[in-house]
Amino acid sequence: MKQPQIPKATAKRLPIYHRYLRFLHDAGKDRVSSSELSEAVKVDSATIRRDFSYFGALGKRGYGYDVLSLLDFFGKTLTQDRLTNVALIGVGHLGHALLNFNFSKSNSVRISAAFDIDDEKVGRILRGVPIYGMDELKEQLEQQQIEVAILTVPQEVAQDMADKLIDSGIKGILNFTPIRLAVPKGIHVQNVDLTNELQTLIYFLNTNNSLHQDNPSSDDAQ
Repeated sequence: MKQPQIPKATAKRLPIYHRYLRFLHDAGKDRVSSSELSEAVKVDSATIRRDFSYFGALGKRGYGYDVLSLLDFFGKTLTQDRLTNVALIGVGHLGHALLNFNFSKSNSVRISAAFDIDDEKVGRILRGVPIYGMDELKEQLEQQQIEVAILTVPQEVAQDMADKLIDSGIKGILNFTPIRLAVPKGIHVQNVDLTNELQTLIYFLNTNNSLHQDNPSSDDAQ
C-alpha cells in the first residue's frame, strides 16, 4: 500500500503515539479516546485526530480507538515489523555513548556497523558492534544493506563524509554535527543540534522567569 504524504510535524509525532500505545497494550487496555491520548502525550486531541485522519478511519465515533489495531497499524507504518540496520560514523565520545545505548528500547532499529579513522579503534567490537576503517565503508554498507547513517564526526569533515555516505548508497542521515549538510534531492537529513536545543530550553526558562517577575501573583503582591 502506498504511504500517504503527511506533514513532517505529524511524522515526528507518530513514534510518540506508538510508544504510548505499546504502554497501553502492555497494561491490558483495549481502547483509548483521543482525549486520553492527548492527556498522556501532551498533544491536543484535535491535532491527534487530524494526524490519524491522514491514514483513514482509524477510530469509531463513540468508541475511540482500538489499541491493538492502532499499535499494529503504526508499527507497520513506522516499519517496526522489520529490523533496520544503521551505520554510526565517528566513534568519539558521542558515538561511544550511542553505541552503549544502541536503541536499546527498540526491536526494529540497531547500529550494526561503526566506522572511524582511529587505528586504535578499528578492528574492535564495542557493545557487539564492529568498528571498521573508512576504507571499508562502501563495502560494508552494501553487504549489510544499510541506508541510514548517524553522523558524529568533527564539523570540518561533516560535508565530505556526507558526500561519501551518499555515494555509498546512504538515503538518510541523522546529523549530530552543527553543519547543515548540502545533499541531493531524495536524501533525507534529520539534524540533531544538542547545543541549540539546550539554548532554546534556557531561553524559555529565562523568559518564563522574566514574565513571572514582571507579573507577580496576587499572593506575591500582598
